[in-house]
Amino acid sequence: MALRKYKPVTAGTRWRIGNAYAEVTTNVPEKSLLEPMHGTGGRNVQGRRSMRYIGGGNKKMYRIIDFKRDKKNIPATVKSIEYDPNRSAFIALLNYADGEKRYILAPQGLEVGGTVISGDAVAPEVGNALALKHMPLGTVVHNIELQPGRGGALARSAGTYAQLNAKEEKYCVLKMPSGELRKILSTCIATVGTVSNSDHALQSMGKAGRNRWKGIRPRNRGVAMNPVDHPMGGGEGRASGGHPRSRSGKYAKGESTRNTNKGSNQLIIQRRNGKKLSGKYK
Repeated sequence: MALRKYKPVTAGTRWRIGNAYAEVTTNVPEKSLLEPMHGTGGRNVQGRRSMRYIGGGNKKMYRIIDFKRDKKNIPATVKSIEYDPNRSAFIALLNYADGEKRYILAPQGLEVGGTVISGDAVAPEVGNALALKHMPLGTVVHNIELQPGRGGALARSAGTYAQLNAKEEKYCVLKMPSGELRKILSTCIATVGTVSNSDHALQSMGKAGRNRWKGIRPRNRGVAMNPVDHPMGGGEGRASGGHPRSRSGKYAKGESTRNTNKGSNQLIIQRRNGKKLSGKYK
């Protein structure tokens, strides 16, 4: 969790603030846990461009991550902390007592040589995975399941975490990284701790070429286009473009994007904007 500020020896390093990768212990991934990844360039199966501003980038392999943590009551030793090009967080390679190897999202504070375990009767310590109902109130967690056995889906990016606020009947109330208060089944599994690489958001690319290496092409502003290309285009001089909207005309601000009939709405106690209070949380 350290940043590196580069000396301005070139134009590209003048504004660059990169990751020092102090936590990473190796740059050689576990070969048995790799899968090939093929870039699309933003094209669909017909070869036609369906997403703009995508293309190029360095080749990379996918690391198979264990989001389910379903290998219960078998201790595992942390062999290495590694960089993953497919996510903002670091990953940890585990060597289980029975010889199996798996990658997990590395929590902050987990070090090489440490031991982690998953199960129902394990201690709520950093890196351990257990059901929410077995955790004490106030526990900080990440990689949280939405449905039991389906694998972690919430709080997986660098530096994120949720906090266990309350328990009621078959649900637990979690405060999400966005500030939202939400009910989640108490039988869902989560991992204790905060996701690693919390300084990720403080990095600065330094030059446009670094985004090209990531497969991100230059993005045009709507106000700089012609009216035929974008609703915000056209006008004399530096016209503001009017209300911000997408290329198809959908408003970018002030319009609700969540389905009002979505089934999980009843599980949300308080939205991230402070609205929709219900029950005793009013």
